Amino acid sequence: MAIKQNSKPLDGILVLEFCQYLSGPSAGLRLADMGARVIKIENPNKGDLCRILPIKDQWVGDNSLLFHTINRNKESYIANLKSDTELESVKKLIAKADVLIHNFRPGVMEKLGLGFDQLDAVNSRLVYAEISGYGSHGPWAKKPGQDLLLQAMSGLMYASGDDQDAPTPFGLAIGDMLCGAQVVQAVLAGLLYRNRKNKAVKVQVSLLESLIDFQFELFTTYFTSGKLPQRSAKNNAHSLLAAPYGIYQTKDSYIALAMIPLEDLKITLNCAGLMAYDQSMAFSKRDEIKAVLAIFFKHETAGFWMEKFLREGIWATELKNWKTLKKEEGYKQMELEQLIEIAKDRTIKTNRCPIRIDGAVLWGASPAPELGQHTDQIQKEFAL
Repeated sequence: MAIKQNSKPLDGILVLEFCQYLSGPSAGLRLADMGARVIKIENPNKGDLCRILPIKDQWVGDNSLLFHTINRNKESYIANLKSDTELESVKKLIAKADVLIHNFRPGVMEKLGLGFDQLDAVNSRLVYAEISGYGSHGPWAKKPGQDLLLQAMSGLMYASGDDQDAPTPFGLAIGDMLCGAQVVQAVLAGLLYRNRKNKAVKVQVSLLESLIDFQFELFTTYFTSGKLPQRSAKNNAHSLLAAPYGIYQTKDSYIALAMIPLEDLKITLNCAGLMAYDQSMAFSKRDEIKAVLAIFFKHETAGFWMEKFLREGIWATELKNWKTLKKEEGYKQMELEQLIEIAKDRTIKTNRCPIRIDGAVLWGASPAPELGQHTDQIQKEFAL
């Protein structure tokens, strides 16, 4: 049973989230999971546009299920930032905040009078986190910072699929999620730096930089060799790794093989087709070796092969989908799910924060806020 966490590392930290969609809100979610008080500053008409961005047409009341998954444990304050009066109220709130996160297009916050330099007079100890698609300057600064477009621009789509396949998207909004995680790292570093230097700190992260950093193995190899990484013709899982690394179909399912010396594989499998190859050929003859294994593994079930691999200590596993994963005892013991009560007659199940502090899980089951739900309360509390 997971230990209950009574206090959290970021208790007492006030975060203002001027964000929508996924990158900024995912950063705000993780800070809230760790104890920060996160207030979403939203437009009074539509708010965070993620509210109307459904995943598989799933809705919870007037908001998309997606909005609920990354905005739990937050408050919502509505303000028209083009109104001088309401903008002044927001600045009063900023004066009492520790962190401000925004993912508006470059220049938008400055036009509103909410740029980093403009806010230094308002709060000289503010950690100001700015998220963009391609950075704040340069010829790409105004390009739309949407995840799929960034995957296309960054070369990431040439890391998945087999060699003759079309460029393959990751299948998740990986740029948004990585960028959000790096914003959390930057904010935590910014808080420490602020306390040491007693000054405001600006941190900046872009989706493009996050996705380039994500591919450091591929880029470093390219810088050194001058050659583009080439995906395997069959069973590709990593363009830089030798056979047998990949996914293989069996008689009834699929198995994944990690880094395995060919000699160990020969002994375990007793596969006649492998005998012509040794470890020196594991990369140069990668496609040939994988082709041999692809045929060989289809003769028996995944369970049959896994019994052999487990007995010999071979790095392999049977592939699982979410339905089969949930049935595993290991999954159940990790308590990876939590229920969020949206209304008296409605709950949704979602993932919990993956972080543990002193062995305790950081549960956070408060629902995502309705648009402007906490405006009156916040105005009174902070005398806005």
